[in-house]
Amino acid sequence: MEYGRSIGSGPAVEHRSSRLGRWLRARRIRIAFWIAVAEGILVVFHAISWWLAVGVAALVVVGWFSLAHRVRSDTTRQAWWIAAVSQALVVLVPIFVLIVGTMALILVGVLAVVALVLLFSSRD
Repeated sequence: MEYGRSIGSGPAVEHRSSRLGRWLRARRIRIAFWIAVAEGILVVFHAISWWLAVGVAALVVVGWFSLAHRVRSDTTRQAWWIAAVSQALVVLVPIFVLIVGTMALILVGVLAVVALVLLFSSRD
């Protein structure tokens, strides 16, 4: 045994984890985000119905919370987590579009009121 090295000094490997599962876990937020971006673009451009996206998201997220603790495979659990998070993010896309669209309409309304005030206050 070498001096300065103890038994626990190497990298820890989680119990029942696989190489692919560890790879997915290290990148799962980034993968979920990019899946949500791609699917969100499809929802915004009406290639996928928003209601279908909400239904799929509800099924996947409820499935994750009700069944994830029973899944033995680390890879399957990581893939399912990625699917649940990406679907939850996709549901937020139309809400974000609605908020931005509403703010744009309010801004147009304010600009119209300012324009009317300026037009009616001119002395011509």
